[in-house]
Amino acid sequence: MATGFFNVPVAKNEPINSYAPGTKERASLQAAIAEARSKQIDVPMYINGEEVRTDKKVPMSPPHDHQHILGYFSEGDASHVQASIDAALAAKKDWAAMSWENRASIFLKAAELIAGPYRDKINAATMLGQSKNAFQAEIDSACEIVDFLRFNVQYMTEIYKQQPDSAAGIWNRVEQRPLEGFVFALTPFNFTAIAGNLPTAPAMMGNTVVWKPAYTQIYSANVLMEVFNEAGVPPGVINLFYVDGPTAGDIIFKHKDFGGIHFTGSTAVFQHIWKTIGENIYNYRSYPRIVGETGGKDFIMVHESAKAKQVATAITRGAFEFQGQKCSAASRAYIPSNLWEDVKKYVQEDLKTFKMGGTEDFSNFINAVIDEKAFDRIAKYIDEAKASDKVEVIAGGNHDKSKGYFVEPTVLLTTDPKYTTMCEEIFGPVITIYVYEPKDYEATLKLVDETSPYALTGAIFSQDRYALEVAVKALEQSAGNFYINDKPTGAVVGQQPFGGARGSGTNDKAGSMINLLRWVSPRLIKETFVTPEDYRYPFLGEDK
Repeated sequence: MATGFFNVPVAKNEPINSYAPGTKERASLQAAIAEARSKQIDVPMYINGEEVRTDKKVPMSPPHDHQHILGYFSEGDASHVQASIDAALAAKKDWAAMSWENRASIFLKAAELIAGPYRDKINAATMLGQSKNAFQAEIDSACEIVDFLRFNVQYMTEIYKQQPDSAAGIWNRVEQRPLEGFVFALTPFNFTAIAGNLPTAPAMMGNTVVWKPAYTQIYSANVLMEVFNEAGVPPGVINLFYVDGPTAGDIIFKHKDFGGIHFTGSTAVFQHIWKTIGENIYNYRSYPRIVGETGGKDFIMVHESAKAKQVATAITRGAFEFQGQKCSAASRAYIPSNLWEDVKKYVQEDLKTFKMGGTEDFSNFINAVIDEKAFDRIAKYIDEAKASDKVEVIAGGNHDKSKGYFVEPTVLLTTDPKYTTMCEEIFGPVITIYVYEPKDYEATLKLVDETSPYALTGAIFSQDRYALEVAVKALEQSAGNFYINDKPTGAVVGQQPFGGARGSGTNDKAGSMINLLRWVSPRLIKETFVTPEDYRYPFLGEDK
């Protein structure tokens, strides 16, 4: 590999395996899936480097086959939250004092382990535990987490390299200190890479972490912890517990040493957390860092000059990959009337070729939504749309949870641009279309900007550069990640730093130096070599 500052390997994006029929990687992954399905595992919590088990065992099942048991995890209680905090605080001094090169080496080793010997295991865990097909698992639980680890090491060295100027006779330097106290990582179900990045990014900068994953992601979180342990993360640096949210929050957000939260999840939960932190602000040693990426009501805006087939592909991929359970998934689209019939035809043709089922069958493009709660919520939106006189179901609309939590990719057409499914986050395989007249292009851009409280991702399709320029300016605050002639999903670490504003989060851009800067507190040191011994300045001299 090429080398850069202090001989740190220059980060490159991890190559993506195709898993095409007949390839060795396909056969290897299929074998890992079969092995995982053949046994039940006992998943512990990891606190202060120890495996911790309880008598309360919670089953883990594939969302697409909810009667099959992959194993059980030990659910904890308040005592395990406190033990995790105690372990993090006890480990803090030694970890913060460790040279950055040694911290970097640990996480670079973790990246190599995931890219190599753990690749099949972590992909299989993601496919079974979160119902991601082979490609979606590969770009997430293998490539993206590897990219996070490698690029974050590079960003860390760049942060340390940044130093102020020094005038003659003095030396100015900046130390990037870890935050006081501990950091809380609260991670979602939908990306194994996010579950890995949220605790490791602060840890890389010298912080110690307590980590609570979504219960529906614990199966693959366990593999991540196996990797971190093998890579050499010391005891107490990352502590993983499985405790319900209110119990964990009641202890963490009242603790005087709470230093910050790294969060991905719902807007409602994040706002509640922010409020709770505010209510406890007088208890803390320092103002906590609050970093969060939350929901989205992501859009595809189409100009009359766009190509219908390109728009249709952006809809079918952007709305339905991983069953629409991406924060960036397209869930509303604005199509000009001159293109609508062609776009509709292409989308319907695509959806007719979709196969839906378990991830073990690599020919299935669509798998299950994450759990029964999500299924019921999504089904309710669809059923209400079927009953509305403002909506027509263009494709899909069916759902069945008898074997797995399957929801057909669903396309709704509405005459009301403020209909519920145009405004509210659904987090499932549902997209709503509003058809507008081409002459109303600029008015529709205004509509896009004002319809949703979110501002995560969005896309504009046009072959007219003037129209593109108008859209880029009109939608300046509408999306933190904005795509021109491409679907609004698929951000790549090191290429498209990810995050949004408004109701979508703090826009601290995971996968960039911006995010890592949130986990340090700089100290400026000025050293004067020859110290003055007279207070008088030249201007005090008397005129002659």
